[in-house]
Amino acid sequence: MSRLTYVSTRGAAPELGFADVLLAGLARDGGLYVPSRWPSLTVGALERFAGMGYADVATEVMWPFVEGAIEADTFAALVADAYATFDSPEVVPFTDLGDGVWLAELFHGPTLAFKDVALQLVGRLFDHELRRRGERVTVVGATSGDTGSAAIEALRDRDAVDVFILHPAGRVSEVQRRQMTTVAAPNVHNVAVEGTFDDCQDLVKALFADEAFRDRRHLSAVNSINWARVMAQVVYYVTSTVRLTGGDGRPVAFSVPTGNFGNVFAGYGAQRMGTPVSQFVVASNRNDILTRFLTTGTMTIGEVQPTLSPSMDIQVSSNLERLLFEVYGRDGAAVAELMARFRAEGTVSVDAGRLDLLAEHWSAGRVDDAQTTATIAELHQRTGRLIDPHTAVGLTAALEARADERVPMVVLSTAHPAKFPDAVEAATGVRPALPPHLADLFDRPERYEVVANDYDVVRRLIDDTLDGAR
Repeated sequence: MSRLTYVSTRGAAPELGFADVLLAGLARDGGLYVPSRWPSLTVGALERFAGMGYADVATEVMWPFVEGAIEADTFAALVADAYATFDSPEVVPFTDLGDGVWLAELFHGPTLAFKDVALQLVGRLFDHELRRRGERVTVVGATSGDTGSAAIEALRDRDAVDVFILHPAGRVSEVQRRQMTTVAAPNVHNVAVEGTFDDCQDLVKALFADEAFRDRRHLSAVNSINWARVMAQVVYYVTSTVRLTGGDGRPVAFSVPTGNFGNVFAGYGAQRMGTPVSQFVVASNRNDILTRFLTTGTMTIGEVQPTLSPSMDIQVSSNLERLLFEVYGRDGAAVAELMARFRAEGTVSVDAGRLDLLAEHWSAGRVDDAQTTATIAELHQRTGRLIDPHTAVGLTAALEARADERVPMVVLSTAHPAKFPDAVEAATGVRPALPPHLADLFDRPERYEVVANDYDVVRRLIDDTLDGAR
């Protein structure tokens, strides 16, 4: 079978190979890249994976997506190096909560959030490809809290990358902000935008849409709009299923705290490759555009509400476009028209037939701050275990939306509780401590710029910074 290429969800950008997609991030037509076809896991792969370590499984699962862009031995070495940075030999350890409910702990990387699972690899892939080409890029990204620190940690001090991360001023936790703003690497630049995460994301998309600026500064992206991010996240759906079933074909369900939809779309990718997933629970906080879409078929942009789970304080979930592309039969023109209407009118609906295509495997739940706090408190009281607010949203939604109690339910635990100490302490009376490598985080000097939510201001800041550094 021919090697994979990648197509845009909006159908008007050229097909690219993996290396070009890695560095491009967003497609030229404003769409997101997806594989031209979904590869299948080989016969017996899941059963065989039961006896393998995480990095070895990751190499095999991801290989069809990168084949032809990188040598097999080099890719395996990059994957092994990426996951050697985690503080657990399992990379993603499991906790049994009883009654067939499990936590998959995705926060054992250097910045204590699930974004490390992808970005530790993506940083190494960037380095490899840019060195091979002899090129330099400017990475711009928007973060609702965790992507920024994980991207910075993955790309800091790398010779061929300048990094600009936009976060919403005053709308991330202090730990999240300091994990970004205390990094003293000369190639790292933090920008606090006076607005919401959606505003930051719109600014990044506008920078990519400005083709003259994009080409002059060689823009690239590490948000979950970058396919390589999603690709790396596919792996833990596979390993989680194998962990609980031995790869014998029995199904597993997943509940995913969801903001920008990239994490749960990776689960869809695993399912398309042959992983037996019976249910995806899309867990939202009060910013519940995804819950409303999956229950009514209508997306309507509302005002972003600040919550105890700030990484999910989003109203426009970029990666939903990838799922819509699948639901619309991979008709890029139809998706382009739908997204244009959504942006112009602030609301759009899909017909009942398309919504029915999702009903078999997709559920959704909305969890408010009071429920989040109650779940953190109840779990601590019952087990002594602390969880962060995002994990609590996922756990609450899992228990409410679970379709079949005979099927193991995996809740993706997306962040270490110490990233959100105020919320955890308020719920339990216990203030979670940061790990030793971050113990002095509050003593480190910060460095960031505060700017208006204005495209020209942000573009000029990037230009001035880069021109002054060269």
